[in-house]
Amino acid sequence: MARAGSIVSAVADAAERWCNADFPPRVRATRAVMERTGYSEPVVDYALDALFGALSYDALELAIAGELGSLAALDGFVPRGARGEVCYRGLERATIVSSDTTIGVAIPPLAYALCARVGEIVVKDRYDGLIAAFAETLAQEGAEPAAHLRVERWPGHDAPEALAALGASDVVVAFGGDAALRAMRAHLKPEARFVPFGHRTSVAYVSRGALAGAAFARAAAFDVACDALLYDGEGCLSVHAVFVERGGELNPHVFDALLGDALDAAAVEFPPGAPEPAPDTANFARAARFRAGLGHGSVRGGVKEAHVLCADAPLDQPPPLFPRAVATYAVDGPADAAAFLRRHAVPLEAFAVDPSATDAARPDVTALALRSGAARIARLGAAQTPSLAAEHGGTPRILPFVRAVVRDGPA
Repeated sequence: MARAGSIVSAVADAAERWCNADFPPRVRATRAVMERTGYSEPVVDYALDALFGALSYDALELAIAGELGSLAALDGFVPRGARGEVCYRGLERATIVSSDTTIGVAIPPLAYALCARVGEIVVKDRYDGLIAAFAETLAQEGAEPAAHLRVERWPGHDAPEALAALGASDVVVAFGGDAALRAMRAHLKPEARFVPFGHRTSVAYVSRGALAGAAFARAAAFDVACDALLYDGEGCLSVHAVFVERGGELNPHVFDALLGDALDAAAVEFPPGAPEPAPDTANFARAARFRAGLGHGSVRGGVKEAHVLCADAPLDQPPPLFPRAVATYAVDGPADAAAFLRRHAVPLEAFAVDPSATDAARPDVTALALRSGAARIARLGAAQTPSLAAEHGGTPRILPFVRAVVRDGPA
């Protein structure tokens, strides 16, 4: 049996090959992912670079050691002092159901399932075949557990045969909407572990410290724009609501103008998959323009441009959870933002804050982020690039795929 370290190495080596934009399987997958998602080539390339660049040996080992104590605990018993010795064994069967939007989101859990030596791994892939192509590279790298990996097309949660197959799994990791997740959960055996990742969104908080001057505000605006437009604003880490705090040297209206410019610039770096706004985005823009005509806020884009900014949006309206749509909300402080999130029951993945809002400088902003229900507090501009070594959605990486075996210490 291959040792855990060699499996981690094989996964990391396979990922390194995929970091090369000219690697033939990646070239083919890029076109297929573009067709499936509708994203532009620069966006898909960015996503694949971020995905496979994160799958390094150091990152995998760091996450495993953080959750299990050490990588060696996957190979045999390791001491834990008065708690006795422990080793971790992979479960018999795991099923991973890919997302219908996010690029390659099933690959990190697949990597950890391989490192855990799960007996049989079934990945339900989307029709772009990205997971299947990466599995072939894993096999070429000699990753022994890859022999127990099967990649199948996921026909959707309304296909009886797909749901029935879930009943044999010891753990199911699934990405999807509420209806799909409920249907999957209903078909699992009672003792199975279910790790669901539903649809969420992310928000940003621009404190008055970030508005202490034009340079600071311009940097914050560019960071927000990247967090908002990357992946066409369709992922759970996409920022759609931005709270802009009053009381800085620059007022929220100045920041709104800077953000509009930053969105235009970011759209050049991360162009939309389609030149026209999505229907929901266009409808949101029309409604926002009607309010602006009555003197409530302002609007930029959304008619011919594929992105739209609704500046100084009303706090009693929910955030625009549409492709490439973002709204700013002028607030007096964290209490206003907290009331907004409660009122609209916004399910959060990330809460992005500017660098000036540190724990020491702004404990009230940190407290807001902790109360918001977000699984991650991120820096502005980094909301879309979570660490592979950290929990995703507040859930451990490798623990769902293993069981602990404890050996008592001496009496």
